[in-house]
Amino acid sequence: MSPASSATVIEPESPATPVRRASRPIELTGSFDHEGHRLWYTEFGSGDRVVVLTHGIMLTRRMHAPLARRLAGEGFRVITLDLLGHGDSDRPTESWLYSMPSFAEQTLALLDHLEVDSAVIGGTSLGANVSLEVAVLAPDRVRGLIVEMPVLDNAIVAGLITFAPLLMAARFLPVTVQAVALAASLVPHGNQWVDVVTDTLSQRPAPMAALLHGVLFGRIAPPKAVRRKITARALVIGHQNDPIHPFGDADTLAVDMPDAEFVQARSPVELRLDPTRLTEAIRDFAASCYED
Repeated sequence: MSPASSATVIEPESPATPVRRASRPIELTGSFDHEGHRLWYTEFGSGDRVVVLTHGIMLTRRMHAPLARRLAGEGFRVITLDLLGHGDSDRPTESWLYSMPSFAEQTLALLDHLEVDSAVIGGTSLGANVSLEVAVLAPDRVRGLIVEMPVLDNAIVAGLITFAPLLMAARFLPVTVQAVALAASLVPHGNQWVDVVTDTLSQRPAPMAALLHGVLFGRIAPPKAVRRKITARALVIGHQNDPIHPFGDADTLAVDMPDAEFVQARSPVELRLDPTRLTEAIRDFAASCYED
C-alpha cells in the first residue's frame, strides 16, 4: 500500500528515518517502532504549531492528506498517522492488540518519537474517538481536539449492523476479502479519493478480522461521565443523515464537554469534496489553541 501521495512519495532509505521531499511545504514520510510494531506517518509543513490527524476504521492516513496540505500552507506542522492495522503500519492478527486506548497510546508514541510536547489532536470517526482517548490518557499533551464524526452511544447498533458482516466474512469467507483486495489492486492509482477507496478495500482477512473484533467488542469511546471531565478545548464537527455517525452523538458531545464548540457540516463528505468552509473553521480553531 502506498504512502500519502502515490505521485510524490519517496520511500525512506531506513524505516526509522524520514526522507525530505522536494515539494513545498515540505512533506516527510517516516516510521517508528511501538511495542514491537512498525507505525508509519507523514509530516506536512514545519513549525511549532503541531496538528496530529488520525483516520477512520479501515481507512489510512491518505484520507487526511488534502486537509494536512492546506493546514501546512497556513503555517502548521501536520502529522498524519496510520494506526496499527491500517495503511502501511503493521497488521498483526491478534484482536487484543486493537482498541481505542491502544490507538491513543500509539498517537502519544508518535509525539514522543517526534519529540513534540503537545499538539492539537484530531481525527475522523474512529480517529475522532481516538482523540478523545488521548485527552483522557494524557490531557497535558493536548492543546485542543478536532473531533469529526464521533462514534458514540447512538451509533452502536448501526455500527454493528455495518461491520459485523465484514467481520464474519473475514473470519469465515476470507476468499471474498482476498477477491476484493485483488480487484482493488488492479485500479490505477493517482486520484486522491480513488486511492483512498482502493486503500480501504485492500485488506487481508486475518488482520481485518482481528481489527474489527478488537474495536467492535472493546471500549468504543470514553464513557459519558469521563467525557464530561475532558477540559481540553474542542471543535466538534457533525452532520445529519448518517446512522454510523449520528448527528446526536456529535451534538451531545459538544454539550457534554466543558469547552467545546460545534460546527454542523452540510454532508458527510463536505470536508472532502467542498472543504473551504470547514477547513477555515479547523484552521482558526487550531490557531486559537496556540494563542496562549
